[in-house]
Amino acid sequence: MSAPDPRRWWAMACLLLANFMNLIDVTIVNVALPSMERGLGATSSEIEWVSAIYVLCFALGLLPFGRLGDIVGRKRMFLAGCGLFTLGSALCGLAPDIGTLIAARAFQGMGAAVMTPQVLAIAQVIFPPDERGSAFSLFGVTASLASVSGPLIGGALIFADVWGLGWRPIFLVNVPIGILAVIAGIRLIPPTPPNPALRMDFVGVLVFGAAIILMVFPLIEGRVYGWPWWIFALMAGSVLAGALFVWWQHRRAAGGHTQLLPVTLIGNRTYALGVFVTMMLFSGIPGLFLILAIFFQSGFGLTPLESGLATMPFPCGVLLASFVSGRLGSRYLRPRLATGAGLLALGMAFLHFTIARTVAPLDHWDFVPPLLVCGTGMGLTVASLFQTILAGVPPQDAGSGSGALQAFQQVGAALGIALVGQIFFSTLDGQGSHVQAATNATWYQIAMFSVMVCLVPFLRKRQPQEPARP
Repeated sequence: MSAPDPRRWWAMACLLLANFMNLIDVTIVNVALPSMERGLGATSSEIEWVSAIYVLCFALGLLPFGRLGDIVGRKRMFLAGCGLFTLGSALCGLAPDIGTLIAARAFQGMGAAVMTPQVLAIAQVIFPPDERGSAFSLFGVTASLASVSGPLIGGALIFADVWGLGWRPIFLVNVPIGILAVIAGIRLIPPTPPNPALRMDFVGVLVFGAAIILMVFPLIEGRVYGWPWWIFALMAGSVLAGALFVWWQHRRAAGGHTQLLPVTLIGNRTYALGVFVTMMLFSGIPGLFLILAIFFQSGFGLTPLESGLATMPFPCGVLLASFVSGRLGSRYLRPRLATGAGLLALGMAFLHFTIARTVAPLDHWDFVPPLLVCGTGMGLTVASLFQTILAGVPPQDAGSGSGALQAFQQVGAALGIALVGQIFFSTLDGQGSHVQAATNATWYQIAMFSVMVCLVPFLRKRQPQEPARP
């Protein structure tokens, strides 16, 4: 066995820096949405697209670019993705109008999709088995820090109005970080050999992408067009494209070809149910922070910094629960999952009634208990859910299983932004107040998290079966 690379921990620092840049971008943008809406004269639908297009492109790219990293080399793909993300951030920060910003966000999301699958894959290779636990725990710490610091950094940058640029520094701050990550990656990350024997499933990529776009686009734009018949036809086309994708994967498997999503995972009931629960979970949170930013700032006049501070109890709860989950490891997964899902449902019901009775002037302390309960539930749920799902995945499908799970996580986020935004902005368009709009929108989260509680007993942590040996 060869000795581990002496630069591995420095390489890990580079990977974490890039991952942090990507994770913080999701939370930092929510705080700035009302400022973008005013500064660019954007409509409510366009503001939804600023968030949705990023997670949509991220979701669409995770599966194919993860496989492409296996084919051409993961270091090369990581550096390319980091560079594209950095360029996309610069384009976002310099966007002269809302259309350009949406296009730049799509470019940025695609760069994140190129970069992100390589991060875990490279870390898996450069560390020996006895160090992987310590190395991988740093990803959880990074994610928690990003969720906590994102709203604060975003609010502070907008409040400071650096050089009179308003919201633009929330994107431009990524440029020097991204350049540093690329330079460090070139010098520190060990080379990863390509595997040209693997082949890309281009038809699967196109069909999978069509299924997602045909669902998300009409959900966001349906309200603008007055819900004509073709909007519903597009959503029906999404179902057909999804069925076609499953059929195509089975056909490739029958022909002995590499699948974008292995059929062994499609037929794995625990995995399939876990993916569905994951989509439900992550469809609730991004949409929630979209409406809370507008509720606090446009509805009650809070500054971006005050809005970020008002939502801080949620990431603090996530950080606290993630620490507890890390100490427990793989013990008590089902009880933790059930407890987390229950806390999410109860916390959202608490938040629903807190919003319903909010009057001016808003007291942000009223939101501390429900957001803290929700954040604690989220922190308990995520780690135990992912461990439960992936425990039932055969070793030969571990990479594909993890990548697909992340992809459907982002699909859930895109759908949630579309659905929650539809409820929220439809109420505002009907001359409802911000309180009424936010109250109506939170019914979605209450429903999703309540269904999750009911599905937890059906998620079983089973040891995967090894394939039969000839």
